Amino acid sequence: MSRYPEVLWAQRSDKVYLTISLPDAKDVSAKTEPEGLFSFSATGPQGESFCFNIELYESILPEKGKVNIGLRNIICSIQKEKKGWWKRLLKSDEKPAPYIKVDWNKWCDEDEESENSDWPASDDDDYADEGDGSDSDGLLYLPDLEKARGK
Repeated sequence: MSRYPEVLWAQRSDKVYLTISLPDAKDVSAKTEPEGLFSFSATGPQGESFCFNIELYESILPEKGKVNIGLRNIICSIQKEKKGWWKRLLKSDEKPAPYIKVDWNKWCDEDEESENSDWPASDDDDYADEGDGSDSDGLLYLPDLEKARGK
């Protein structure tokens, strides 16, 4: 029997970001289909199976999606087919599963996107680094280390 990892989501006008909280994940698989189907599976550190399938609010461009696997989480960047703000993450208007939550730390409203210059609207690599200031090996990048020290 599979378990569900915690999934946090945020959006920009052109992308949806899913942060899957699963420390030390192995055999990570994230698949997307143009009509908005997203499938995820992985194995936890004790060999337990984690997976979920969701149908996103609108269609996407699978070939432009990216997955960044870190020590504590997996960040998936999903390119929207049409630029614009979704009312919700899922196509269904039912209440989402309890393992899916809004990522308030990365959330940006429509009116904030253009005025928030600290947050890159389309650079996924910067987004991935925002979460914990580390690369996939858990090492701090030099600029992040200096920022942490207050230099």
